[in-house]
Amino acid sequence: MASPAHESRLRRLLARLDRALDPAAAGRERLTALIKEVRDNGRRDAARIGKRMDALESAMTGVAATLSAGQQQLADVRATTRRHRDLLARHLEHSRLETMGARSEQRVEQRLRRIAQSRQPIIVGPWTGEIGFELLYWIPFLRWACRTFALDPERLIVVSRGGVAAWYGHLTPHYEEVFRHATTDEFRAATIGRKKQRRLRRFDRSLIRCVMRARKLTRAHLLHPQMMYALFATFWSDTSTTRQLEAHSKVRMLSAVDPPDNGSPALPKSFVAVKFYFSDCFPDTEANRAFAARVVDGLAAQGDVVLLSNDFRVDDHHDFAPQQAARIHRVHCDRAETNLAVQTAAIRRASAFVGTYGGFSYLAPFYGVPSFAFYSEATFERHHLEYAHRVFERLGSARLTAIAVSDTSHLAGAFAGLLASPSGS
Repeated sequence: MASPAHESRLRRLLARLDRALDPAAAGRERLTALIKEVRDNGRRDAARIGKRMDALESAMTGVAATLSAGQQQLADVRATTRRHRDLLARHLEHSRLETMGARSEQRVEQRLRRIAQSRQPIIVGPWTGEIGFELLYWIPFLRWACRTFALDPERLIVVSRGGVAAWYGHLTPHYEEVFRHATTDEFRAATIGRKKQRRLRRFDRSLIRCVMRARKLTRAHLLHPQMMYALFATFWSDTSTTRQLEAHSKVRMLSAVDPPDNGSPALPKSFVAVKFYFSDCFPDTEANRAFAARVVDGLAAQGDVVLLSNDFRVDDHHDFAPQQAARIHRVHCDRAETNLAVQTAAIRRASAFVGTYGGFSYLAPFYGVPSFAFYSEATFERHHLEYAHRVFERLGSARLTAIAVSDTSHLAGAFAGLLASPSGS
């Protein structure tokens, strides 16, 4: 039989064995060990995963930069391609227009050669367009054609309007007035909004038939403005320099003109000619009316002013009529068939012309008279003005100065007393 000490020791060993074999206790111990292992592994894994994420973020940054650079390069390539495509399109259009210009030049010259070889009368016109184009392009083109192809002045019959025979006096003594064959209403209806005579229109044909009946002609050649428009198209479309234009133009000062015998009033000894009218570049607004009135009043305060105005309308413009005052004189043009002749005679004697920028403002420098023309909206083609500057400089004539209304506040002293600045400016 075992002693009490051995028995006690045996019971302790059995208790330890029971605890070791207890599933719950074993599970707790295993769980504790697993948690410890997970914690230890988690620290190591977190560090490892952190490093991997840092590496991945760095790689993604590099990829994004690469993609961004690639997209920028792609955008640059596309932009370059568009520029090249646009450049090619412009080049092709330029080449097309140059080809058309060369063909037009060939056709025009062939037509003029055939006219020169004939003995039939030549109807020149009819001109129904803007005054500026008539002075700057049409008449110089005719002078070139007559000189280059030796056209006999006696064969030419110029057809224009407003009594401007003197403008063509160096070309021919034969002039036919449009307003002998059409009323102002008919003229306005046929030409308003259609000033560029790029083709022979119904109104032109009607005038030609009238001229032939009046001159008792059965056959005649036609030297129509469409020939000039075809020849100068490349310049007007900004695809050629002035070389093509100047090669087919002969510019000169206009011939002297006497006032028509229709009782035009006597003019002051010294005066400024003024003609303000409303147009796209000088619209009929209260501000423009006030500006024109200030200019007229300022000029009248320093000398005589002659206002040029019509009692009728032949286009979509209408004149500004300031109130009557001392030293302000009016030249009324009550007959359409002489209205431009009357105004031309006045401008030729004026010390300066002041008015709206437009075709009429081109007339004064062709008589050596400085022209100051105003606009409030820059709706016009500037290459016409630039070419006019070139022409007047070559002629040694007075200048045409186009001035924005907004730029006049500091010009009172710049025109040698021609203008008066607005009060308070």
